[in-house]
Amino acid sequence: MAGRKIVVALGGNAILTDDASAQAQQNALRKTAASLVQFVEQGDQLVISHGNGPQVGNLLLQQAAGATDKNPAMPIDTAVSMTQGSIGYWLQNAMDEALAKKGITQSVATLVTQVEVSADDQAFTNPSKPIGPFYTADEVKSQRSDHPDFTFVEDAGRGYRRVVPSPKPINVVEADVVNHLVDAHVIPISVGGGGVPVVKEGSRYVGREAVIDKDFASEKLAELIHANLLIVLTAVDNVYVNFNQPDQKKLTTVTVEELQRYMDDNQFAPGSMLPKIQAAMDFVNHTDGGQTVITSLDNIGEFLANGAGTTIVKTKSRSRVTVSNN
Repeated sequence: MAGRKIVVALGGNAILTDDASAQAQQNALRKTAASLVQFVEQGDQLVISHGNGPQVGNLLLQQAAGATDKNPAMPIDTAVSMTQGSIGYWLQNAMDEALAKKGITQSVATLVTQVEVSADDQAFTNPSKPIGPFYTADEVKSQRSDHPDFTFVEDAGRGYRRVVPSPKPINVVEADVVNHLVDAHVIPISVGGGGVPVVKEGSRYVGREAVIDKDFASEKLAELIHANLLIVLTAVDNVYVNFNQPDQKKLTTVTVEELQRYMDDNQFAPGSMLPKIQAAMDFVNHTDGGQTVITSLDNIGEFLANGAGTTIVKTKSRSRVTVSNN
């Protein structure tokens, strides 16, 4: 199993708890790094990506609250780059500490990453990516009054959140740089927050106000750098169908064909598990022998020991579904 090139996409729970302070997020990332270092211990070549939905939403609120004519708020693409820097700083610091504790001499570097999208992507006229904190219905009324240009939607029964355009990635501008870093025995932190959304205009890239889904950006990066494995970390150990129902099924090894049937049956919540499933299927479909694993951060040890989690493969003969009421 050693020596694989693995892209690990961190979910928001690996960074942000109920406390949005810098110290709390740094503490959360120390725990995250302690789990991720297990891959390095066994010789895997690790590339780390992460989300930024809560952080970029909070930053945009801070920008709006403090904006003046002489000191205007920064646009969303710039805010994404700012969170790439802040979260990357916390994460590479935590990884440095975790590696040192294990006696591993390896460098970690955060790469401000541009991700190309199409200027004609319909997402720009249909905002769908939740960012920032959750609001009650009454709080949303106040937010709409203060920010009439914002769009809010109900998010998976957890409250209301602001949504922004989320175009699909078509290229990772710095993909070759990521490979150079891996070849140099450096652990890159890349496509943070889905990457800075840019469109190509002649010989230059121009930022667009959007937030790319980090799972799709991680998939595109994994595809371009020819990773062996894409690991999408979320809040649960496995993907389930009929989730939280008496007849729920825990998926262990499952094919893209089976997942497509579950998607057609609306088994996966938009804005939650659905983009992870879609990204997982894309990677398997677009790579030769590539696999995707969806599991939790706390389950990494079990995955490395015995393959725990949900593994998505292309070949039907390798599929297996188990039933669990846990």
